[in-house]
Amino acid sequence: MSERALPGRSAKRAVSNRSDDLRRLLRRALNDPGSLRELEPRQLDLTLRLMRRAQLLGRLASQLQRLELIEAFPHPVPDILLSALAAAETRARVARWELDRLAWALQDAPDTPLVLLKGCAYMLARTPNAAGRTFGDVDLLVAESALPTIESLLIDHGWLGTELSAYDEHYYRHWAHELPPLTHREREVEVDLHHNILMRTARLKPSAALLLGDARRHPGSRFSVLSPVDMCLHAMTHLLYSGEMESGLRELVDIAELLRHCGDNEPGFWAAFWPRAERLDLARPAYYGLRYARRLLGAPVPDSVLAASASAAPPAPIGSLMDRLIPTVLFPVHPDRSSTRTEAARLLMFVRQHWLRMPPLLLARHLGYKAWLRLRA
Repeated sequence: MSERALPGRSAKRAVSNRSDDLRRLLRRALNDPGSLRELEPRQLDLTLRLMRRAQLLGRLASQLQRLELIEAFPHPVPDILLSALAAAETRARVARWELDRLAWALQDAPDTPLVLLKGCAYMLARTPNAAGRTFGDVDLLVAESALPTIESLLIDHGWLGTELSAYDEHYYRHWAHELPPLTHREREVEVDLHHNILMRTARLKPSAALLLGDARRHPGSRFSVLSPVDMCLHAMTHLLYSGEMESGLRELVDIAELLRHCGDNEPGFWAAFWPRAERLDLARPAYYGLRYARRLLGAPVPDSVLAASASAAPPAPIGSLMDRLIPTVLFPVHPDRSSTRTEAARLLMFVRQHWLRMPPLLLARHLGYKAWLRLRA
């Protein structure tokens, strides 16, 4: 969509840059997409641009298509929505074909569980948040002992490793929870091979064996997905520990929709949720995930589960700071204006994530090396 406002009689009207007003527009689009027909042209224009910036425009288009409301908007909104929908469907086709090629390439490892994570897992499981979602790469979780075999098979079938410095190669092979990315030489789709969902050096130590052991094989597919509880816990962990804050709202939407879907459709989901979070050593990210999915997006979290999660709450000063930081970093700013406050909040979250992923001495070494590279450049 162009940066020009949609035409209309209220085009001269100023649109507020206040964070609360922008968040209100986004929540309205997320919770009641049909109500966008009531917006003035400039408000509608701003809403669409904010949704695009949050990587949620395809989701909005999918919802409006399901409601048969796309053509109810003035020109050029239907074209914008249909374009977003076509882009999301194209990426989904690319992802499905890449999974087909991966299954073919890995047929010589028939007994190795291949567990999809994040976007491709949502697509395979057909969870509601998959509709209209775009896919950037394929994330696979496999047992650490199987990594050499899987990596070798992919390289033999056309996937190429990334050229890295000796330091970065060591980072991936010895500290990270994944191997260096592999990209197919023809299709240029990236595959990330994970052996866990957090770095080896992280303070939290989720058991990959538990995650793999409870994964569900998808009928008629070579691939599995995490169990419903584990899928939610992984989404929460990724957002709070290794997610990109610029796409954080989309990830929080994933969490809220997964909680709603699993709570309604998976027997015993809520009874199993908190004990599983504790067993996997993911209580703190689960606490934050439940808190902000409910506070910011209205996710239906039972009071009993919230009460149980209070045992993992941070000290009060940290909790108060997070309550201020999380909405600031997750919701996009006005597309035409910058926000020093948001940039500062995202920097703090970036530092927090690294602090939790590496012990102090290793973190100092890592950041010092990266700073030296920047100065060299």
